[in-house]
Amino acid sequence: MKARLRKFLNVRIISPWWIFLIDLLLVSIAFVVAYVIRLNFKLPNVSAWEFFVAGGLCVTTYAICFLFFSSYKGVIRHTNLRELIRLIYTNFSAVVILFGLDFINQSFEGNIIHVPYLVLVLQFIFTLFFLTGFRLVVREVYSYLSKVEKTKKTLIYGAGDLGLLALEILNKERKGNYQVVGFVDDDKNKWSTNLHDIKVSGFSKALSVGVKKGVSMLVLAASKMRKERISEITEICLENNWEVKVLPAFDDWIDGKMPAKSVRDVKIEDLLGRDEIQLNLQRISQSLIGKTILISGAAGSIGSEIVRQLLRFPIGKLVLLDQAESALYDLQQEINSKYNKAPFELVIGDVSNSARMRKVFEHFNPEIVFNAAAYKHVPLMEDNPYEAIRVNVGGTRNLADLSVEFGVEQFVMISTDKAVNPTNVMGASKRICEIYIQSLAQRGDIKTSFITTRFGNVLGSNGSVVPLFKKQIEQGGPVRVTHPDITRYFMTIPEACQLVLEAGCMGQGGEIFVFDMGEPVKILDLAKKMIRLAGLKLNIDIHITFTGLRPGEKLYEELLAGNENTLPTHNNRIMIGQVRPHNFDDVNTAISEILHFLNVENNEMIVARMKDLVPEFISKNSIYELLDYYNNESSDDLLVFHSQKLKDIPSIKKLDDSVPKNGEKISVKRLSLVSLKSKNKKPINLI
Repeated sequence: MKARLRKFLNVRIISPWWIFLIDLLLVSIAFVVAYVIRLNFKLPNVSAWEFFVAGGLCVTTYAICFLFFSSYKGVIRHTNLRELIRLIYTNFSAVVILFGLDFINQSFEGNIIHVPYLVLVLQFIFTLFFLTGFRLVVREVYSYLSKVEKTKKTLIYGAGDLGLLALEILNKERKGNYQVVGFVDDDKNKWSTNLHDIKVSGFSKALSVGVKKGVSMLVLAASKMRKERISEITEICLENNWEVKVLPAFDDWIDGKMPAKSVRDVKIEDLLGRDEIQLNLQRISQSLIGKTILISGAAGSIGSEIVRQLLRFPIGKLVLLDQAESALYDLQQEINSKYNKAPFELVIGDVSNSARMRKVFEHFNPEIVFNAAAYKHVPLMEDNPYEAIRVNVGGTRNLADLSVEFGVEQFVMISTDKAVNPTNVMGASKRICEIYIQSLAQRGDIKTSFITTRFGNVLGSNGSVVPLFKKQIEQGGPVRVTHPDITRYFMTIPEACQLVLEAGCMGQGGEIFVFDMGEPVKILDLAKKMIRLAGLKLNIDIHITFTGLRPGEKLYEELLAGNENTLPTHNNRIMIGQVRPHNFDDVNTAISEILHFLNVENNEMIVARMKDLVPEFISKNSIYELLDYYNNESSDDLLVFHSQKLKDIPSIKKLDDSVPKNGEKISVKRLSLVSLKSKNKKPINLI
């Protein structure tokens, strides 16, 4: 029977007009009860005509107020506090009108209709009681019938306003059928008190009691909770096989409204991100007022978040530059839907195309440039050093040179921790960009302030490990980790971009700003935590496999090279890296040569030139390790030839800087090879 009623209620919503009629019936009953009490139950003493006329007047007045305030249009089963307050307004308006009508009536000698004041007051009280009670009874009956037999016992962490809101949301949630058995709070003053007849206690006590009561879920509903505490609590809950959910803080609501999915799963970003960053918003705002700002790579993970952050400030115009048409279109739609009349324009273009970039600068004449355009995937760039140089290095130099030429006030380049003691082509290309930007900033004939920001991996960015692991978990595994000891620094996209803006407004020119990334995270631990957050058991529901380090990948990333020191800034999350200075003419000449020979040299020659410019670039787990290996051999031990078809290596004692011929002996710095052979070593095929 209960199941049938539940099924009926789930598919039927009573027409508002039925509610309207029921409300009028309750008003009529309230009037009768009020009149009976007013006459002390002596009904024969009153004229039937007066009774019905007065009753008709009251019911009609209430009906008009119901129609005006639309108090009958709510879905009764979902009655909330706002609708109950509307009922109070409606009833109060009706009784005020009735008092007014009675006053007017008494001003006429005929005394057409008179309703005793006590009747009006009593009717107001009874009507409000009946209407409110009707709605609450219907809501509770529906809630009872909607409950399934099995409940999910839940604790709410946070005994404040957000915790009470979480309780209300969980009570309305029919699918999960949650039973809140306790509140948890860190404030000792709240312990042993009750909220809605539910006891508040500390986490340790709630944990022990919860285990005994069969609690299976904890909802985090504390507005200002440290990330370290969230991580600690989540770990304990996961060890007890509890689900962990989060109710977003008020600041995270959209336009002051609760998000569509109010209570969500804990994300790995909730556990790894730092506490809220305190920005100097006034200083940032002053540096951006009315400025035309160009963001290259605007459709990427970092670029698009920089756009979102900039739209918080009184900027003049944003120029969003990217070569990814679809991603740029998606960003356009997002801005149009979330930011009313945002001043922005889209430009599809390749930063390595100098002619195209010149037209962009001529047309928009930007005052600030954020360069977030780059190829960033380590294995792909290891196989394609041509593109790493063309886009990362060539594109950065194009934008930097045009910034000088067009008098841009500030140029901010987004770099990476992989540029520190690079072991791969991608990191080395970004280090070359850093060197060029820093050396360019030392020129005394320019007014552009060049700034570099360096940080580690960004959680949730395109191609990062978190979405990759999430996809592997959704597919049932295995989760693939390259090495059991590999670690990385992590930062959320919003906090990384906020620090970029902060660093940009404090930079004077030539600095490399290094961000506080916290402690490095072991990727294996990250994978295990994500598996547990998904409600799965390691090695039972899903397995982890080790695939080996990828080409160019190293176990540990660094934010500073061994010979680099840092200087503090007013923001303790941002430091200035003290790096080795470079001569602009030397750097510019070397980069010009790399770009000039880019289309005629093969991968090995390109990488060899990169190693010339970045001596600390030592390849790891890569075919380019041979360049470092043979570079350490004596010149007499190195023989280079072009063709794999040659079986014997001629002993040609010739060293020439021209393009080498078959069997010709050359320096590793001019390497153009297919195979290498050294004394007492077998030939090693590279391609």
